Amino acid sequence: MTRREKLITKAGANPKGLSFSEFQTLLSQCGWMLDHQTGSHQIWYSPGRYRLSVQEGRTGKAKGYQVEQFLARYELEREEAESGKT
Repeated sequence: MTRREKLITKAGANPKGLSFSEFQTLLSQCGWMLDHQTGSHQIWYSPGRYRLSVQEGRTGKAKGYQVEQFLARYELEREEAESGKT
């Protein structure tokens, strides 16, 4: 199992349990690009050009709802790629 697969599994099982650095690693390993950062907000773009604003939670963890947004978009884009749509 690759690190990306482990992080996706961990994020799916407990979105609030992912550290912010793990979330950044996951975004990067899934092909998302960090566009810019303004203050505490980082703007990431998916390979399909979906925009996601993320910020670190107070405890150093990723915010659960942002992880869930990422997972939903990741799954959608993966399904589109498998079916030949872009």
